[in-house]
Amino acid sequence: MIQAQIVASALQHAHPSIEIEIRKIVTEGDRNRNINIDEAGNTGIFVKALEEALAAERIDLAVHSLKDMPTELPGDMVLAAVTERLDPRDALIASARLGELKPCSLIGTGSLRRTAQLKNLRDDLQVVSIRGNVDSRLRKVSSGELQGVIIAAAAMIRLGWDDRITEYLPLESFLPAVGQGALAVEARKGDRVMEEYVTVLNHLPTWQAVSAERAFLHAVEGGCRAPVAALATIDDQILKITAMVADKAGTKIIKKSLEGDARQAHSQGVKLAQIMLDAGAAALIDEIRCR
Repeated sequence: MIQAQIVASALQHAHPSIEIEIRKIVTEGDRNRNINIDEAGNTGIFVKALEEALAAERIDLAVHSLKDMPTELPGDMVLAAVTERLDPRDALIASARLGELKPCSLIGTGSLRRTAQLKNLRDDLQVVSIRGNVDSRLRKVSSGELQGVIIAAAAMIRLGWDDRITEYLPLESFLPAVGQGALAVEARKGDRVMEEYVTVLNHLPTWQAVSAERAFLHAVEGGCRAPVAALATIDDQILKITAMVADKAGTKIIKKSLEGDARQAHSQGVKLAQIMLDAGAAALIDEIRCR
């Protein structure tokens, strides 16, 4: 809801004459806490219900965390805008900094990507799979049920709770999910009025960066939900993208980077995917797919 309000406020500021109503839609990912998000794969469990409302014209725009969006959209939908990305890093909310946590401390996360990178760095910690909103996750730490949780820094920042972050996890050890930190605005394909309204929200450097990341994910993953991460940055029209593929245990990690023209963001992402696959990522992904 906060994400929708952020987009609505920006739209209202850009177009003072329009009337905006926010409609709350509960998704499958919200309702069913027993779904394993990683095993669900690229199915859009946090997205489909909103797309159905879009298709039925019950709403005109849908706001998503970009990291929740499948790399392929339905044929009648379009990614109309991507907001300027906030801090893309993962954040640790814990009783101590990561390097100071005692062995066997319980750390909560629902992400294979975070689990693999955490085990690679601290294999003496115990990872507990958790779901739920940010508040319920933080309560598990304050109650002592867990010694820490890992959450997207952007989520804490949007909630105004960044003062509760114990440590921003370094990108060198914790590459984020594709699109992490950015919001996506989805519209019906061909709805020129809505597309024109939201154009003002689109942040070009973020758009280029996430285009490369999503192209990488689509090319490397093949529908399997392996521990995959990627982050692209833009500096003076030079795009640098770094990506990671790991096994579930975090014992094998392949990480590669490349630089190229930001105007060719999609092809740069595909190129890095091929480099990663040739370097052994294909074997890691096949190993997970076959389990």
